[in-house]
Amino acid sequence: MSSLTRRELLGGAVAATALVLSRPAGADAPAAFPVDDIISAGHRFFGAVSRGLAEVVQEAVRRWGLPNGYVLGQEASGAFIGGLRYGEGMMYTRNAGDEKVYWQGPSLGFDAGADGDRTMMLVYNLPAVEAIFGRFGGIDGSAYLVGGFGFTALGAGQVIVVPIRSGVGARLGVNLSYLKFTPKATWNPF
Repeated sequence: MSSLTRRELLGGAVAATALVLSRPAGADAPAAFPVDDIISAGHRFFGAVSRGLAEVVQEAVRRWGLPNGYVLGQEASGAFIGGLRYGEGMMYTRNAGDEKVYWQGPSLGFDAGADGDRTMMLVYNLPAVEAIFGRFGGIDGSAYLVGGFGFTALGAGQVIVVPIRSGVGARLGVNLSYLKFTPKATWNPF
């Protein structure tokens, strides 16, 4: 077994430091998903009702670019002026791992009805998996009887979440709302 000289140790330390410092600033951020991967996952998830999914995903990508995460889950909501939404699903990233997530949130506006949805949420600018846990607010509008596809955008800082919903129910209205993502299920929407 040979012993290292002080010069060799110092050279190794400098090389290791240079390697760590040379990592890109967003190296811990999840990598972006290609559009075809998102559409394929959506078709598998939504099944027979996925005919309009490609157009919705293409429009979201046109507006916000390629997402670096997505959530597949299900949710239920109801409203009469004020409303509540609860859901759960799995968030997928390309290189930062997958995470079980729950969401809940209130809404307030000219809104009435109830629905149960299968939901795909495209996640943009996610710096780390843990950044999903917080409140994302926006304006939501619904006008359907029985079902269909629709999407909206919710934001918190630089992170944007775009829920794409397909479900059954009757809903009409527009509201201000937010979704609060948590690592554990809770009944508290606030």
